[in-house]
Amino acid sequence: MQRTVTADLSLQATAPARLVLAVAVARCPGLEINEHLQISAGDQTLQAQEVATAHHGVRHVVDLPAGDVTIHYDATVEGVEEYDDEGVAEQLNHLVPSRYAESDALFGTAAELFDGRSGSDLVIGVADWVRGRTAYISGSSRPTDGAINTFLQRTGVCRDFAHLTVAALRSRDVPARLVAVYAPGLSPMDFHAVAEAYVDEQWWCLDATGLAPRQSLLRIATGRDAADTSFMSVYGGQVTLGGIEVTATMQPALPLDNHTGMVQLGR
Repeated sequence: MQRTVTADLSLQATAPARLVLAVAVARCPGLEINEHLQISAGDQTLQAQEVATAHHGVRHVVDLPAGDVTIHYDATVEGVEEYDDEGVAEQLNHLVPSRYAESDALFGTAAELFDGRSGSDLVIGVADWVRGRTAYISGSSRPTDGAINTFLQRTGVCRDFAHLTVAALRSRDVPARLVAVYAPGLSPMDFHAVAEAYVDEQWWCLDATGLAPRQSLLRIATGRDAADTSFMSVYGGQVTLGGIEVTATMQPALPLDNHTGMVQLGR
């Protein structure tokens, strides 16, 4: 299995700022990654520092001057991500409420809806519930919205679907986390967000949007919610995102996925 991904960003910095990027494919065991990152300010090439993060992720930290900045990332990836059990500490970390996945506020609703269900039946039931009650509408949510906003508004984009899935699962004592991914087959193409749930001693991928086959996904960043997985964070100055273009393709062909069963991310 070969996947090819690109990400192009154009930025405008009104003052010097520190930029933290999470666009590189996570360096998971089982993957052979040939990648290239270029960050330019005018005719100057800026050097980024690599910082390793959880679940084999990598962030790039770069100090930007004021002015226009362009970023290009591309990677060709061979192979399949090998399963990596991070242990009990990782499970516990994803059982508690977080900034965008307020599982404590969903306790009563989830108890009423999913009482008596467990294991894969519970996990699939939660994903089906989120998919059935939430409309995917581009631009319908704000960057500050969490799972409760999505629950009340019944609309959102991929990160909102993932946050509601994660929060509902945690409220039923299932460890759950959010994963930012490249998603071959996604339309419209962009960065994508899905959930992972820990059941039967493995992490399983859930995409309540149903917009891309889970077997095609490439992990970028993994964390409690979008606060841990944002593709771009800025500190010390104001930076405006002028444009973004993401591509993700797969060879030899996209797998079929009706999103009804248990599938591991990218496998």
